[in-house]
Amino acid sequence: MDKRAIAQLKAVGVTYENQVVALESVSLVLNQGEFAVVLGASGAGKSTLLRTLNYLTPPSRGTVLASGLGDLREPKVLRSHRQQTGMIFQQHQLIERQCVLQNVLMGRLAHYSFWRSLLPLPQPDQQLALACIARVGLTDKALTPVKNLSGGQQQRVGIARALAQQPQLILADEPIASLDPASSHSVLSLLRHICKTDGITVLLSLHQVEFAKAYGDRIIGLAHGQIVFDAPPAALRDRDLKEIYGEEIHTREHDGNAS
Repeated sequence: MDKRAIAQLKAVGVTYENQVVALESVSLVLNQGEFAVVLGASGAGKSTLLRTLNYLTPPSRGTVLASGLGDLREPKVLRSHRQQTGMIFQQHQLIERQCVLQNVLMGRLAHYSFWRSLLPLPQPDQQLALACIARVGLTDKALTPVKNLSGGQQQRVGIARALAQQPQLILADEPIASLDPASSHSVLSLLRHICKTDGITVLLSLHQVEFAKAYGDRIIGLAHGQIVFDAPPAALRDRDLKEIYGEEIHTREHDGNAS
């Protein structure tokens, strides 16, 4: 792997048990510090691509490599890779009855054994979690139950939880799908700023083309489980969008909330 690479997919394919092909011979290198956006119609393979990079969906064929670690098929390599890979989800995946601090501390659990994770975490972890909460602007909400927060605030908690892992890579699966445009801009701007400041690589899937152009360093277009575009946003043309989305493009260009 190139010394700038954080993770690499080599001819990766994913076929589910119902014989649906989600990814077909995808090769991809993610470089340190880049903010990469995956675009594609529903069913194009966006979520599968992200999940494969963390082996939540193991590939049916091909290889996934992590920089400095090796092949994710090796259990020790996979454990180390997951420790340094944060996840941000569309539906937040938070424990709503618990407070913000408790949720963010969950980002530290990957660094401990199962039995140790059942005990209160050490003071340095508590301090790190509070620092991550401050970075997303929620210090005054640290002891507030998550269920009392807005959708945008809950997604900020998700970002803070991912940061608490001290990751090299963050995978975000449609993190703004349930947010209004103002909250979407706020969340993407915050995530990009933090990751650029810390040199964290981000791969996130989006439905909104205009957000991908505004925030991405790189756009990866998926269609039918294959990469059909991979270049900076400035290189994206209507013909590329038509290849990515097909007939959906005419409505998508004018609808930031298309799904």
